[in-house]
Amino acid sequence: MSISPRELVTGTIEIASLPEVFLKVNEMIDSPRYSSADIGRVIAQDTALSARLLKIANSVFYGFPSQIDTISRAITIIGTRELRDLILAASVMRVFKGLPNDLVTMEDFWRHSICSGLAARSLATQRGEHFVERFFVAGLLHDIGSLLVYRKLPELAREALLRARHNNIPLHRAEQDVMGFDHAAVGAEILRTWKLPEHLQEAAEFHHAPARAQRFPSDTALVHIADAVADTLQYGNSGDPIVSPIDPEAWQLADLADDTIAAVISEVEQQFTTVFELFHPEPRGIAVNLH
Repeated sequence: MSISPRELVTGTIEIASLPEVFLKVNEMIDSPRYSSADIGRVIAQDTALSARLLKIANSVFYGFPSQIDTISRAITIIGTRELRDLILAASVMRVFKGLPNDLVTMEDFWRHSICSGLAARSLATQRGEHFVERFFVAGLLHDIGSLLVYRKLPELAREALLRARHNNIPLHRAEQDVMGFDHAAVGAEILRTWKLPEHLQEAAEFHHAPARAQRFPSDTALVHIADAVADTLQYGNSGDPIVSPIDPEAWQLADLADDTIAAVISEVEQQFTTVFELFHPEPRGIAVNLH
């Protein structure tokens, strides 16, 4: 294989940039020059995004007792940084919703991704984290590289899927054998291209081997565990034919209580259908035929 993950991402027009509203809000949040009202006005210019954010704010995703009817109130109650993470989640799904592939259905991919995001968010809550939306985004984006691999290297992707299935090995190992890199490396390059935070880059790149993460190993381990929870629940899939066990080292890095998983599974099952309908784009693509 003569192409690298960076070359694969660099040559892809479809992921050149995130939507302008996210880029502007991201810039404003990091600057003391702008108030919450300023940020709210920018978000409100995108009526479809605003409507989706208000639906999310009033859903089981938060469970607030009173109605949130404006973006400014959502910012006040949820917080600017948390709302930015939700905008990022919605924006990424817009960018990729029309990306064609014939290996897995887009609906199955996003079902697995949203389930992973919910599990990561719930795990972070169990761990006592305060800003849990970033974990939802990390879980949502951890397999994002698969979409580009399926789109740009369909024959090699199919070969890797077949090898994983026939040899009963994880997909990322089969991808390494076939392509010389895996979807995790491609995902990290996508997030670097978008200049997204390093904790998201590491979670994508090392979610199969969280101990290799340099700066955020415990967060990456949490995404690794969330991925395993999503595989176990079987809400969609990203193409991997087997359920990989949780790495014991990842469990130690994540610093979770022994009874955490049962509580997380219960919460994800309660929230999944509603949250999936709120976030996911219209399904595209057809199932892969590996026979």
